[in-house]
Formats: sequence, C-alpha cells, structure tokens
Amino acid sequence: MNSCILMAQIVSAPELRLTQDEVEVTEMMVQFEGPNPKDPPANLKVVAWGNKAKEIKENYVSGDQVILQGRLSMNLFEHREGFKEKRGELVVSRIYKMDGATGSEPVSIPHSDNVVAMDSYKSTEVAPISHQSEDDIPF
Repeated sequence: MNSCILMAQIVSAPELRLTQDEVEVTEMMVQFEGPNPKDPPANLKVVAWGNKAKEIKENYVSGDQVILQGRLSMNLFEHREGFKEKRGELVVSRIYKMDGATGSEPVSIPHSDNVVAMDSYKSTEVAPISHQSEDDIPF
C-alpha cells in the first residue's frame, strides 16, 4: 500500500485549473524540514483532484501549516537538453490545517479504518533526533 502522511507548510498558493475533460485539479508546492537540522528544507509538489481540488483552493493559502495524507509517486521528466529528472509528487486524499501560525496548537484528525489518528499532536512535544556525524559511523 502506498500511503504517505506529511506535515508541511504551503509555499505556493494552490492553483485550480480544469483538465480537457472538465475535471478540477489543484497544484501547490509544500516545504518540510529534513531529518538533519543542517539539511535545507525539501519541496514537494502536491496535487488534488475533483472536490478535494476545490476544497483546497477555497480553504488553503500560502503559509498554512498542514498535515497531508496521500499517495507518493515519482514522475520522470525529460528536459529539452536531453537529460531526464525524477520528481516526487503527492496526490492528496486528505488535508488538515494546523491551528496557529507555528503549528504548535493541537490538531484533531478524525479516526477511520485507513488512518492512524493523532488526537492531540503538538510539534513542541517532539524530541529532537540525535544524529551521528559521518566520522562516527564504523564502516
């Protein structure tokens, strides 16, 4: 099963458009922290279809802290210069806005058979991950 849950910040406003078949699709970019505090933030394209696309366009803006659930895929793009590049994309099935500008307020996610619920997530309660330097790894 391909399911991804991601906490991120919307960094480009959701853009709604129609396909040739008149289906709504919204695209936006989100940004999230890397596992190492020294790593730069990572960006990921997020796509939503149909009613979810309209919901995102109407209720979310750049700067919102969100929790996203969806299917992660890798797409292969061929550049004019002749080289190929893989890019990740999250097709969102659920999105939840985190309260507060810093995302430190509790957020409640409804229980379902397909989702692990986080009833009172607080980002300030997460302990920092300790990292070893490459010199400390014995291989």
